[in-house]
Amino acid sequence: MKTLLIVWHSRTGGARQMADAAAGAADDVAVRLLPAAEAGGADLLGADGYIFAAPENLASLSGPMKDFFDRSYYAVGDRLAGRPYGLMVCAGSDGAGVVRQVSRIATGWRLRAVAAPLIVCTGAQTPEAIAAAKIIPADALARCAEMGAAIAAGLAAGIF
Repeated sequence: MKTLLIVWHSRTGGARQMADAAAGAADDVAVRLLPAAEAGGADLLGADGYIFAAPENLASLSGPMKDFFDRSYYAVGDRLAGRPYGLMVCAGSDGAGVVRQVSRIATGWRLRAVAAPLIVCTGAQTPEAIAAAKIIPADALARCAEMGAAIAAGLAAGIF
Protein backbone atom coordinates (compact mmCIF):
# COMPACT_ATOMS: atom_id res chain seq x y z
CA MET A 1 0.00 0.00 0.00
CA LYS A 2 1.26 3.49 -0.85
CA THR A 3 1.86 6.05 1.89
CA LEU A 4 0.87 9.72 1.86
CA LEU A 5 2.79 11.82 4.38
CA ILE A 6 1.12 15.04 5.51
CA VAL A 7 3.45 17.36 7.40
CA TRP A 8 1.86 20.37 9.08
CA HIS A 9 2.56 23.20 11.47
CA SER A 10 0.02 25.50 13.08
CA ARG A 11 -0.04 27.86 16.04
CA THR A 12 -3.63 29.01 15.63
CA GLY A 13 -5.22 25.86 14.22
CA GLY A 14 -5.78 26.88 10.60
CA ALA A 15 -3.13 24.77 8.87
CA ARG A 16 -3.95 21.85 11.19
CA GLN A 17 -7.60 21.94 10.10
CA MET A 18 -6.47 21.96 6.47
CA ALA A 19 -4.14 18.99 7.03
CA ASP A 20 -6.87 17.05 8.86
CA ALA A 21 -9.32 17.66 6.00
CA ALA A 22 -6.80 16.34 3.46
CA ALA A 23 -6.00 13.31 5.62
CA GLY A 24 -9.66 12.48 6.17
CA ALA A 25 -10.35 12.30 2.45
CA ALA A 26 -7.31 10.24 1.48
CA ASP A 27 -8.65 6.75 0.76
CA ASP A 28 -6.85 3.61 -0.45
CA VAL A 29 -3.46 4.74 0.93
CA ALA A 30 -1.85 4.76 4.34
CA VAL A 31 -1.84 8.30 5.70
CA ARG A 32 0.76 9.62 8.12
CA LEU A 33 -0.18 12.98 9.61
CA LEU A 34 2.83 14.45 11.42
CA PRO A 35 3.53 17.79 13.06
CA ALA A 36 6.60 19.42 11.51
CA ALA A 37 8.49 19.17 14.81
CA GLU A 38 8.16 15.37 14.74
CA ALA A 39 8.79 14.77 11.02
CA GLY A 40 12.16 14.25 9.39
CA GLY A 41 14.14 12.66 6.62
CA ALA A 42 13.21 9.07 7.48
CA ASP A 43 9.52 9.97 7.29
CA LEU A 44 10.00 11.54 3.87
CA LEU A 45 11.92 8.52 2.59
CA GLY A 46 9.22 6.18 3.94
CA ALA A 47 6.42 7.89 2.01
CA ASP A 48 5.39 7.82 -1.64
CA GLY A 49 3.88 11.32 -1.78
CA TYR A 50 3.43 14.39 0.35
CA ILE A 51 1.18 17.23 1.38
CA PHE A 52 2.73 20.12 3.26
CA ALA A 53 0.34 22.33 5.26
CA ALA A 54 1.86 25.49 6.64
CA PRO A 55 0.92 28.91 7.93
CA GLU A 56 2.36 32.07 6.56
CA ASN A 57 4.21 34.15 9.15
CA LEU A 58 5.44 37.60 8.13
CA ALA A 59 5.15 36.68 4.42
CA SER A 60 7.29 33.55 4.94
CA LEU A 61 7.12 29.93 5.92
CA SER A 62 6.59 29.47 9.66
CA GLY A 63 9.71 28.75 11.69
CA PRO A 64 8.84 25.17 12.72
CA MET A 65 7.94 24.25 9.13
CA LYS A 66 11.17 25.81 7.87
CA ASP A 67 13.03 23.88 10.57
CA PHE A 68 11.48 20.64 9.27
CA PHE A 69 12.72 21.39 5.77
CA ASP A 70 16.15 22.46 7.08
CA ARG A 71 16.55 19.27 9.15
CA SER A 72 15.39 17.04 6.31
CA TYR A 73 16.85 18.66 3.22
CA TYR A 74 20.34 17.19 3.15
CA ALA A 75 19.29 14.00 4.93
CA VAL A 76 17.25 12.93 1.90
CA GLY A 77 19.32 14.54 -0.86
CA ASP A 78 18.05 13.56 -4.29
CA ARG A 79 16.32 10.35 -3.13
CA LEU A 80 12.85 11.92 -3.39
CA ALA A 81 13.15 12.74 -7.08
CA GLY A 82 9.88 12.41 -8.96
CA ARG A 83 7.64 11.92 -5.93
CA PRO A 84 4.39 13.93 -5.94
CA TYR A 85 3.48 16.70 -3.56
CA GLY A 86 0.83 19.28 -2.82
CA LEU A 87 0.98 22.44 -0.71
CA MET A 88 -1.66 24.08 1.48
CA VAL A 89 -1.07 27.51 3.03
CA CYS A 90 -3.05 29.25 5.74
CA ALA A 91 -2.36 32.96 5.22
CA GLY A 92 -3.61 36.26 6.51
CA SER A 93 -3.87 37.89 3.10
CA ASP A 94 -1.36 36.53 0.60
CA GLY A 95 0.53 33.24 1.01
CA ALA A 96 2.72 33.75 -2.07
CA GLY A 97 5.94 33.88 -0.04
CA VAL A 98 5.31 30.41 1.38
CA VAL A 99 4.49 29.07 -2.08
CA ARG A 100 7.77 30.45 -3.42
CA GLN A 101 9.80 29.02 -0.56
CA VAL A 102 8.30 25.53 -0.69
CA SER A 103 8.46 25.47 -4.49
CA ARG A 104 12.19 26.17 -4.34
CA ILE A 105 12.70 23.43 -1.75
CA ALA A 106 10.62 21.01 -3.84
CA THR A 107 12.69 21.89 -6.91
CA GLY A 108 15.86 21.06 -5.00
CA TRP A 109 14.40 17.70 -4.01
CA ARG A 110 13.07 17.26 -7.56
CA LEU A 111 9.55 16.68 -6.26
CA ARG A 112 6.69 16.89 -8.72
CA ALA A 113 3.82 19.26 -7.96
CA VAL A 114 0.61 17.37 -8.76
CA ALA A 115 -1.81 20.00 -7.46
CA ALA A 116 -1.88 23.76 -7.61
CA PRO A 117 -0.93 25.34 -4.28
CA LEU A 118 -4.01 25.91 -2.14
CA ILE A 119 -3.95 29.21 -0.25
CA VAL A 120 -6.65 29.96 2.30
CA CYS A 121 -6.65 33.61 3.35
CA THR A 122 -8.16 34.25 6.77
CA GLY A 123 -8.06 38.04 6.48
CA ALA A 124 -6.27 38.31 9.84
CA GLN A 125 -4.42 41.64 9.82
CA THR A 126 -4.37 42.98 13.39
CA PRO A 127 -2.14 41.51 16.10
CA GLU A 128 -5.24 40.21 17.88
CA ALA A 129 -6.70 38.58 14.76
CA ILE A 130 -3.36 37.08 13.77
CA ALA A 131 -2.91 35.46 17.20
CA ALA A 132 -6.53 34.28 17.47
CA ALA A 133 -7.62 30.70 16.86
CA LYS A 134 -8.64 30.22 13.24
CA ILE A 135 -11.77 28.56 11.91
CA ILE A 136 -11.33 27.53 8.30
CA PRO A 137 -14.57 27.84 6.30
CA ALA A 138 -16.26 24.66 5.09
CA ASP A 139 -15.72 25.48 1.40
CA ALA A 140 -11.97 25.87 1.97
CA LEU A 141 -11.83 22.61 3.95
CA ALA A 142 -13.65 20.93 1.05
CA ARG A 143 -10.86 22.09 -1.28
CA CYS A 144 -8.28 20.65 1.15
CA ALA A 145 -10.18 17.37 1.17
CA GLU A 146 -10.22 17.39 -2.63
CA MET A 147 -6.44 17.76 -2.69
CA GLY A 148 -6.00 14.90 -0.23
CA ALA A 149 -8.37 12.67 -2.18
CA ALA A 150 -6.79 13.48 -5.54
CA ILE A 151 -3.20 12.88 -4.43
CA ALA A 152 -4.21 9.68 -2.63
CA ALA A 153 -6.11 8.43 -5.69
CA GLY A 154 -3.12 9.15 -7.93
CA LEU A 155 -0.82 7.27 -5.56
CA ALA A 156 -3.20 4.31 -5.23
CA ALA A 157 -3.66 4.08 -9.01
CA GLY A 158 0.06 4.30 -9.69
CA ILE A 159 -0.33 7.52 -11.67
CA PHE A 160 2.35 9.11 -9.51
